[in-house]
Amino acid sequence: MSVSNTTVFTNPSTFILLGISGVERAHVWVSILFCTVYILAILGNFTILFIVKMEPSLHVPMYYFLCMLAVTDLVLSTSILPKTLSIFWFNFREIGFSACLTQMYFIHCASAIESGIFTAMALDRYVAICHPLRYSTILTNPVVAKIGLAVVLRGGMLALPYPILASQWPYCKTNIILQPYCAHMAVVNLACADTRVSSYYGLFVLFCVLGLDVIFIALSYIQILRAIFRLPTKDARLKTFRTCISHLCAILAFYIPNLFFSLLHRFGQNVPLHFHVLIANMYLFMTPMLNPIIYGVRTKQIRDRLLRLFTHEGA
Repeated sequence: MSVSNTTVFTNPSTFILLGISGVERAHVWVSILFCTVYILAILGNFTILFIVKMEPSLHVPMYYFLCMLAVTDLVLSTSILPKTLSIFWFNFREIGFSACLTQMYFIHCASAIESGIFTAMALDRYVAICHPLRYSTILTNPVVAKIGLAVVLRGGMLALPYPILASQWPYCKTNIILQPYCAHMAVVNLACADTRVSSYYGLFVLFCVLGLDVIFIALSYIQILRAIFRLPTKDARLKTFRTCISHLCAILAFYIPNLFFSLLHRFGQNVPLHFHVLIANMYLFMTPMLNPIIYGVRTKQIRDRLLRLFTHEGA
């Protein structure tokens, strides 16, 4: 199918996803890497869900939030990687206009929900360390359910304007998207209208929503560190701080590439295209794989349950 860069697409029926431009000869190897990442993300997150379900001692707020994170990572990776692999393996580059907007919604919805879950997990760590005697009375199951519902509703509502705004613009430049999925600004940049509203809304979500989440997490950890330094012995301080390491690693793996990618997409016009796409892929593809690895390696209860599972099967 030939695609003209000058044809007017007032309401394009399809977009063309290019994949990763400039490395076409390496698409097979890139696809193997992405497929491996996807398999690890699926196995890792389903393992987290299975272990938490099967282990009664893990039926506490921290692991409920971890299960929410696992489900969100499954949605995020599944909304992107199957289509990406079809581009590399079968050259299926077309994506319908509605399908593109749907993918855009789920990408941004899952990202906003993930940020909210990390904030909820910071609250969990704050209550557990700063108010340990009141932990079970503050974070009851109904409270955890309400927090989870609020996080999901917030993410869903924040992501909704992205496809709505993108569907309003006329597209008269091209229908070629220079990456393997439908990110908001990648689609909006194809429009031949004043799209500052879309850009401003994206910045609003970045700074006023994700930024507020980061501030809340930072404030929580300031209080956590103050409580830790008040503990009488070095061993007690280290033992308490270790309960936060998994969460800290996960939020760094999520927020740093997220912020860098968002700013790069808006202000990095002089940065090579393949670098744009590389950063975007690292942010969206790697996080769902890394989260179960981080929590599986760093969380003693999950690690012990895994060992018991494999030991039992080996016996």
